[in-house]
Amino acid sequence: MRYYALATDYDGTLATEGRVDEATLAALERLRNSGRRLILVTGRELDELLQVFPQVDLFESVVAENGALLYRPATREIKLLAEAPPARFAETLRARGVGPLSVGRVIVATWTPHETAVLETIRELGLELQVIFNKGAVMVLPSGVNKATGLAAALEALGLSPHNTVGVGDAENDHAFLHLCEASVAVANALPSLKEQADWVTQGSRGAGVTELIDHLLAADLADLEPRLTRHEVPLGRREGEETVQLKPYGVSVLLAGTSGGGKSTLATGFLERLSEKGYQFCIIDPEGDYQNLEGAVVLGTPQRAPTVAEAIQLIEAPDQNVAINLLGITMEDRPAYFEGLLTAVMELRARTGRPHWIVIDETHHLLPAAWAPALLTVPKELQGFLLITVHPDRISRAVLASIDLIIAIGSNPEETIRTFSETLGEPAPSVPPVSLEPGEAIAWWRRPKSEPFWFRSIPPRGERLRHLRKYAEGELGADKSFYFRGPEGKLNLRAQNLTLFLQLADGVDNETWMHHLRQGDYSRWFREAIKDDPLADEAAQIEAARDLSAEESRARIRERIEARYTHPA
Repeated sequence: MRYYALATDYDGTLATEGRVDEATLAALERLRNSGRRLILVTGRELDELLQVFPQVDLFESVVAENGALLYRPATREIKLLAEAPPARFAETLRARGVGPLSVGRVIVATWTPHETAVLETIRELGLELQVIFNKGAVMVLPSGVNKATGLAAALEALGLSPHNTVGVGDAENDHAFLHLCEASVAVANALPSLKEQADWVTQGSRGAGVTELIDHLLAADLADLEPRLTRHEVPLGRREGEETVQLKPYGVSVLLAGTSGGGKSTLATGFLERLSEKGYQFCIIDPEGDYQNLEGAVVLGTPQRAPTVAEAIQLIEAPDQNVAINLLGITMEDRPAYFEGLLTAVMELRARTGRPHWIVIDETHHLLPAAWAPALLTVPKELQGFLLITVHPDRISRAVLASIDLIIAIGSNPEETIRTFSETLGEPAPSVPPVSLEPGEAIAWWRRPKSEPFWFRSIPPRGERLRHLRKYAEGELGADKSFYFRGPEGKLNLRAQNLTLFLQLADGVDNETWMHHLRQGDYSRWFREAIKDDPLADEAAQIEAARDLSAEESRARIRERIEARYTHPA
């Protein structure tokens, strides 16, 4: 299941003229009975909401006052998420004749056309407040407080991720929290700007639209919205035609296999960095301690101390906490039992919350060997969101291999890796020409749905990119990789063995020499083939193609592009 929570606006979305009809209440009840959580996100003040909506107990959490307040109906607990404006703010507004004026626990609200007086008062009093509009309402809140910040606090308290949440709304102040959710929905009566942002617009208005959304959730977990969620895909690298290779963050399992020293951990680290940047949670089970320095993850366990399953689960319970579990402190004979207990606990957490979104198992052939039988897991359905890493795909349980959608082969014999995988499952292998891959290169094959294998260059992890910057900005390229300013008649032989020296020589050569290499596309070719920076090469090629640029202008633009990517970071 992908969506564990529904976050809905109240007025104009759930309610019509302040009231929720019986059919919509029944739909909310059905959704709650499915095990999903309900979160109400409203601009209303809490006391007012409780008066007009006595069925608020259907919701596990209420975000009121446009993100400034959290309310737990089950316990009647109220938590302020921001500090209220000083009393003199409302007093000054009243003195200016602003009315009607409503003062909540944090929010101060009025109606148009009083926004000018509100803004002038904020400026005169020197307050750090913001104005949010909502269909004629003028709401004043502390800076940075909105429905998105309130929903984020509610989800954290429930142990849920925005990536497992679908949001629905109708008005201006719903933009922020819909953008936070994995999938966004607008009811039919929503403002045009919100419909343009939403992944889906219901046919029904208000409560009927919410009921329609709930029915879709219960029927198929919004699977039909998947093609519209490409913004969540995680880039892996680039194909030869510069097309980006993307991986869906949900519903896919990957096998990363190849010869030792081929760069499996490097490719995996880069992928996990970008996964984390998008807010998805991962858990790495690391038998050899290869990920002990992984940025953005807490490492649990050392060669001297074995991590407990309870410690691991306690860390993963936090939705924004990535974890690498180092097994070096566990003896080889004890690892199978430990791993089975850990995997069972992690899968139970995922069943409750949808997290961790990705489970990475390094040295999979040791932890899920051919003899392993999935007594506690359902394969392949439960093995979605797995990254399995191995040197020996033929030594992994067939039940596990059967769940794989994408195979990424690296190292000296990628064709052998893919053939071995297919033979282990008793399936025909795709045709892959023999090739020895350079570090950072890979052959990928989509087993489901089937496609032709293809080559791509992976995006290196951040640490490697920094080393790349230093190497090419200040390092020493060999004679065959250096750039040579020779001029139109070949009279020069000025060698640039790095980008810093290239810029120094570029400033010193005459305009005729500079333009000779520019017109031949030599700069973009060097950036692509020797520096191995396709984006920089693309930018240089555009400058080379601009025939109206002078030598000075083109030289300045090439320098600007290089310094933006290399000189400053290095």
